Amino acid sequence: MNDKRNQRRALLKGAAWGAGTFGAPWVARYAYAQAMDLGPYQQAKINWRQAEGAAVNVAVIAASYFQNLIDITPEFEALTGCRVNYEKVPPGQIRQKVVLDLSSKTGNISTHAGDPMYVPLYAANKWCDVLDDYLKDPKLTDAAWFDYQDLVPAWREADSVDKKTYALPYQGEMTIQIYRKDLYDAKGLKPAQTLDDVVKNATALHDPDKRLYGFCLRGMAGAGQNMYIYPSIVRAYGGKWFDANGKLRVNSPEAVAALEWYVTSQSMFAPKAAQNWNWPDIADAFSEGTIACYIDGHSGVAVIANPQKSKVADKIGYARWPKGPAGKRCSAIWNWAMPINAAMPQKSRVATWLWLQWACSKETQIRTSYKFKGASKRFDVNRMSIWNSPDYRKTMTDAGHNFVEASLESLTQDTDIDWRPRVPQWPAIGETMGKLVQAALVGQMKPKQALDEAQKQVERVT
Repeated sequence: MNDKRNQRRALLKGAAWGAGTFGAPWVARYAYAQAMDLGPYQQAKINWRQAEGAAVNVAVIAASYFQNLIDITPEFEALTGCRVNYEKVPPGQIRQKVVLDLSSKTGNISTHAGDPMYVPLYAANKWCDVLDDYLKDPKLTDAAWFDYQDLVPAWREADSVDKKTYALPYQGEMTIQIYRKDLYDAKGLKPAQTLDDVVKNATALHDPDKRLYGFCLRGMAGAGQNMYIYPSIVRAYGGKWFDANGKLRVNSPEAVAALEWYVTSQSMFAPKAAQNWNWPDIADAFSEGTIACYIDGHSGVAVIANPQKSKVADKIGYARWPKGPAGKRCSAIWNWAMPINAAMPQKSRVATWLWLQWACSKETQIRTSYKFKGASKRFDVNRMSIWNSPDYRKTMTDAGHNFVEASLESLTQDTDIDWRPRVPQWPAIGETMGKLVQAALVGQMKPKQALDEAQKQVERVT
């Protein structure tokens, strides 16, 4: 039995659609799924086989939360008679790849792991379908079974424009404070409640001679890199992205003060290399025991709390973003937003919707999380009912002190849809600002000088 299962898994790794695509011979995949329990899906009052024979081409990144979905996709194929092809695209390339496909209207990519900040661009160009039409159609969606309102509210809002839904969140995260509980306890420290507290705690623990750095944030330039962190600081300082006339303004006094804090805290307490770090780099450094505290996406728990990868797996605590001078906490809003390519024929769009409904359903989220039979169980589920489930909470026990509580508080109390400026020009704005924010971090420019230059460049694209 194990040999057959391994053989089937190997077949799932055959090339079928582009480089990195995952497919498999139909008979083998269908036979595999026959042993699965499709009953919970069949309770939905829709015809799952209404697009039978269609193919769904899905672009994702190489991540365990998508691999879990790939592993159980034979269930969807048996349920619907549709075939699913997955292509794994590097995170740094997926945005450009899908924009090229959407803008050229080739319809090659049915749906993809999308950046929610790109949703306004999709909507402005009508590249993707409005999903409310699918959600409201009883032939396509059993509203009670799917329960759209159960999806994390902040992620639903991030995937919408002008109150119209353009994507569904499959997976997401929030930014939280991650700290070495053992070190904090030894010094009698508490997780920071304010940005001033961050500095106090970091000062108490910072000891670079012993390879221990008090505090760290990612610094790598990019719309989804340092511009994933810096906007939260801006909002904590009371900054707004638009002036009274509705003009985008990125060099307000609050924005300058926020960048000054970012630059100062990094220069005082972070390793010099951190100015070029993304989240995996910080997670790795924290796992090695060289970082006392950092703030980033909660998904880093897959690394830092994994005893096979982390030296501090049993020494971690979590807390919300500290408050800024404006008394505000502001967590990042992130999810992999899955849209439907509007350039496809109707049957393909229906098949894609069935796949989205299946992938984002409570049942599939559970099967890829605490009921997943593999070693990597998802913690980044898209439904509030699962976050509040005793079974899910039990699975997350080993993540560390206060993990679920801090994550839920951030999701429900600290999210802000205006965390970053949600405009179609965001890709250009984010990349421009990311480079100039990094220029300030590495000391090439003063914070005000960097943001004044950012303002000039942003005005050219808006």
